[in-house]
Amino acid sequence: MNRRKFLSYVGCGCCGMILNSCSTAPITQRRQLKIIPEAKLNAQAAQIYEKVKEKEKMSDDLKTLNLIKDIGSKMENSIAEYFYQAKLNDPTINFDWEYILIENKKVRNAWCMPGGKIAVYTGILDVTKNTNGLAAVMGHEIAHAVAKHSVERASRGAILNTGTQLIDIFSGGKLSQVNRATGMNTVGLLSEIGLMNPFNRKQESEADYLGMIFSSLSGYDIRETVKIWERMKEFNKGKSPPEFMSTHPSADNRIKKINEWTNEIILDYPPINIG
Repeated sequence: MNRRKFLSYVGCGCCGMILNSCSTAPITQRRQLKIIPEAKLNAQAAQIYEKVKEKEKMSDDLKTLNLIKDIGSKMENSIAEYFYQAKLNDPTINFDWEYILIENKKVRNAWCMPGGKIAVYTGILDVTKNTNGLAAVMGHEIAHAVAKHSVERASRGAILNTGTQLIDIFSGGKLSQVNRATGMNTVGLLSEIGLMNPFNRKQESEADYLGMIFSSLSGYDIRETVKIWERMKEFNKGKSPPEFMSTHPSADNRIKKINEWTNEIILDYPPINIG
C-alpha cells in the first residue's frame, strides 16, 4: 500500500471516529469530542481519590467540612432537578459524590475528579472568605465534572498523540530529530501552546459560566464570584504566567467575563424549586 492510500484510510477512519464521538456540553451546547469511555475515567478517578485520602492530611475542621458537604448536597440536588425539569439527560446520573477537606494552608486550590470526587484545600478558604465564595469555587470545580472536561481532554490527548506519531513516521523521523537536537519535546510544547492550552482555557471559561449557574440554582449569591477572582489576583500578583502559556484565562479576562455574565445568570437561573 502506498503512502497516499494509507493516509487516506487513516484520515477516513479518524474522521469516522470523530463524527461518531461528537456530543455537546450541557447548557452551553459547545461541541465536544469524547472517544474515551467516561466509566473508565470515573473508575480511575475513584482509585486515585482513595490514594489522595491516604497520602494527604485530612483537616479536623468538621464545621468547614460539613459546610462543604452541605453546599455539595445542594448543588447535587439542584443540578439533577434542573436537568429533570428541562427534560434533559442528567450528566451526573452516574456520579458517586464525595467530599474531603485537605489540611494544607499553602495550597489555594480545590478540584473535582470525574464522577464527583471533590477535594478542597484549607488554603483556598483565605480566598473564599464566606459561604457564597466557597460555593462559587465548588460550583466551578463541579462544572468541570458535569461538562465531562476530563473525558474531553483525554480524548483530545489521544488524538494528538496518534497524529504526532503518524507525522513523525511520514516525515522520516524529523520530529524526533528536532526533539533530540533541542533536548526538549518541541512538538509537545507546540501542541500544548497552540492547541491544548487554548482548548483548556475554553474549558476553564465554560466552568466559570456553568459554575455560576449551578451556584445560582442552589440559592447562593453569585455576585461574590468576581470578588474571589479579585482576591486571587491579589494573592498571585506577579506570579501568573502569560495567558498564552497558561491553561487558565488571565485574571483580568476572567473578571471581565464574570461581570458580563452575573446579571444574566441571576435572571435566567434563579434558585430552583425542588419538589
